[in-house]
Amino acid sequence: KKLAKDLLHPTAEEEKRRHKKKRLVQSPNSYFMDVKCPGCYKITTVFSHAQTVVLCVGCSTVLCQPTGGKARLTEGRRCLERVNDQSFACASRLRLGWG
Repeated sequence: KKLAKDLLHPTAEEEKRRHKKKRLVQSPNSYFMDVKCPGCYKITTVFSHAQTVVLCVGCSTVLCQPTGGKARLTEGRRCLERVNDQSFACASRLRLGWG
């Protein structure tokens, strides 16, 4: 016997795994994040799916490397997801916290 599944109220985990266009409310998978360089402490805004190598504006060290999807942060870099122009939110999907 198959249990009934509530299609109008999916769990957060199901919505996260679903394609961005097939969610109940469409939302992008990409985001902007502020990355702090540990050498010069300058903050650079980086796109999560950057397709080129992103360098620090102050000391020209590599902040992130492109992959097939999301850009990979270089070890030791700290980032914070940008929600809008004024506020920030720590995202659980980011491996490094702002500290």
